Amino acid sequence: MKKFWKILLGIGAVIAGILAMSSKGSKKQFKKDLRDNKKKVKDVKNKSKKVEKAKAKTKEKIKKSDTKIKNTKSKIKDTKSAKKTISNFKKKYRSKK
Repeated sequence: MKKFWKILLGIGAVIAGILAMSSKGSKKQFKKDLRDNKKKVKDVKNKSKKVEKAKAKTKEKIKKSDTKIKNTKSKIKDTKSAKKTISNFKKKYRSKK
């Protein structure tokens, strides 16, 4: 029975050794992937900063155009009274007889 346990323990030690050796390679790969991910995060942050700057510029342009539109609309005269006068004139002088 002692021999059986020694063989079982030996098999377990071999399996543990194989797992330990394979874990070193995956640890290196993990560090490499971690570095790559950090680079990608840095790139994304830089791109997002550029987009935020462009967004701020666009908002500023929209504000300027809105003020231009408001100024233009304020200078336009109301045509309600002119339309009313025209319709009254048409009713009075151009009615079908």
